[in-house]
Amino acid sequence: MIELLIPGRDALTIEHVVLDVNGTIALDGVLLPGVQERLTRLQEHCRVHLLTADTHGKQAEIDTILGIKATIISHGAAEKAAHVVALGGKNVATIGNGANDSAMFQAAVLRIAVLGGEGLSAALLTTCDVLVRDVNDGLDLLLLPARLKATLRR
Repeated sequence: MIELLIPGRDALTIEHVVLDVNGTIALDGVLLPGVQERLTRLQEHCRVHLLTADTHGKQAEIDTILGIKATIISHGAAEKAAHVVALGGKNVATIGNGANDSAMFQAAVLRIAVLGGEGLSAALLTTCDVLVRDVNDGLDLLLLPARLKATLRR
């Protein structure tokens, strides 16, 4: 687990990290450089979950590379949100970029939006805690929590 003591906020205990795949950790169905190493390190601290519609039909390959079996989403935003709620949203960090990630962001205690190669849905700007320029920066916030503390303290 990752424990965060951020001045001006309640203490956060992150037990699960839920990630969107396409547009967040992969571009056009190809895993982005640096993600595998960071997710391997992150799994030492919490459980990692991948949610995807498998837009590019390459999720099985990504699952093999990461050693994580993604949950294929067929009903969009509501299904993603239900996954986060089932994990107990108060212990969940989410990372995503798309409009269909906004409901899962609202259900989670920590929300990291990624402005990557696919862009970023404006809907996430109103629900995210942090906006990062790429997913590796977002994963590093969890791996190096002092960075997150510096960004979120009030």
